[in-house]
Amino acid sequence: MPMVRIAVDAMGGDFAPSAIVEGAIRAVRAHVCDVTLVGPEAEIRAELQRLAGADPWPEIPEIDVVDAPDRIEMAEAPIAALRKKPRASIRVATELVAHGRAAAVLSAGHTGATLVSAHAVLGVLSGVERPALAVTIPTRTGAAVLVDAGANVDCVPSHLVQFAIMGTAFARVALGVAAPKIGLLSIGEEPGKGNDLVKETHALLRGSATGYIGNIDARQLFAGTADVIVCDGFTGNIALKVGEGLVEWLAEMLQAERRADLSARLQYGLNYAAHGAAPLLGVNGLVLVGHGRSSAEAVHSGLVAAARLSTSQLTARLADALAGPRAVC
Repeated sequence: MPMVRIAVDAMGGDFAPSAIVEGAIRAVRAHVCDVTLVGPEAEIRAELQRLAGADPWPEIPEIDVVDAPDRIEMAEAPIAALRKKPRASIRVATELVAHGRAAAVLSAGHTGATLVSAHAVLGVLSGVERPALAVTIPTRTGAAVLVDAGANVDCVPSHLVQFAIMGTAFARVALGVAAPKIGLLSIGEEPGKGNDLVKETHALLRGSATGYIGNIDARQLFAGTADVIVCDGFTGNIALKVGEGLVEWLAEMLQAERRADLSARLQYGLNYAAHGAAPLLGVNGLVLVGHGRSSAEAVHSGLVAAARLSTSQLTARLADALAGPRAVC
């Protein structure tokens, strides 16, 4: 059976293209997937040639390259940048998915540009108003899905209900949880706590969502109380970054005290290099967003995730969940 092919934005991320190309080589050598690198062809081939002469790469596996002369810089406004640069690497990589030449796209670059490209090129699934980023986070009992982790700063209650539906379908695929518990992130567990968005969403989920357990506060984020944690992207991104920062600080403190084993376990928990990339739920195709600081290890992990989610037919399962009764079940 042929391996799935993943299109990779070779110019996305702080360490592109070197870390992206090396991560792609690792994945192809490990028979994770086939890869098409998208970006300035001469620059990518020069990087492949450089790695071909470096240890531990005695030979470089065959990797397709598709030329895309432009890249979106992190400081650029995504819509304006993509209008000026229609052949930007993220846009061209997404078009490969739309044309059936790749099963998924992976980018560690500009999240806004990835979202805009996915929306414009692939469209959204029926029943989706806003796609959302789903990040897998560690908990005391295993793992949970945080959605939205940063795609949507401003939301209305119907968006969060859709996030709950998609997050539930994703938790079944990614975590293997048959009946996920859904929690709404708020400033307290009581139903009356939170802003208007949280209060109105709570009322909608309480009336329609199988598996909804109510509000959870930030202290419960990693407790395993819920399998799917729903929030707007502004709140979710802050929660995620606070967790990352705390883990980094604790790991540094433990390393200073020579408690290396515990330090390593802590770093693995919220380590984007180990977990790879987050899927953008709700677009009509498989799109994964990696951390801007993605290393070669992170790119390899992201390709592992992309291949697994493609094989698991995540997009089709999300479409089925959204087409079902308006209950998260």
